[in-house]
Amino acid sequence: MIEWLTEDTLGRLFATFFISMFPVVELRGGLPYGIAHGLSYPLALAAAIAGNFVPVPFIITYIKRVFAWLRKRVPKFDGVITKLEEKAHLKGKMVQKYSTIGLTILVGIPLPGTGAWTGALVAAFLGMRVRRATPAILLGLLMAAAIITAMTFGVIHLV
Repeated sequence: MIEWLTEDTLGRLFATFFISMFPVVELRGGLPYGIAHGLSYPLALAAAIAGNFVPVPFIITYIKRVFAWLRKRVPKFDGVITKLEEKAHLKGKMVQKYSTIGLTILVGIPLPGTGAWTGALVAAFLGMRVRRATPAILLGLLMAAAIITAMTFGVIHLV
């Protein structure tokens, strides 16, 4: 099974897509993975953006209900949920001030604690509608993809 994810183009596409869906890793890990495993840049880019974007509308729409359900059914998660909510409110200050432009910047700057998952969480806790938040998050993903691409191909050097 693992060999299929690295030896076959379709497998590498799926791996890039699914790696990009994971919080924290997101597009920042998926895009370099796809490129490093021999996918053409357009394929790796499409798979990484699609994978990172798929959870966004669901997070915006359902995360508050999921958190409430988890608090009620699994009280041990309360501390983790509280930390995630605090993070969303802290990051949300910039988004409140600059609205969708702030959300785009939050998602587009590839630093720890930013990205599509964080942007969707912030949008949910600020009560932003999916129709308003998703274009801003998608634009932020495109910005992050451009920065990660430049870093992957050595255009931007951090050291």
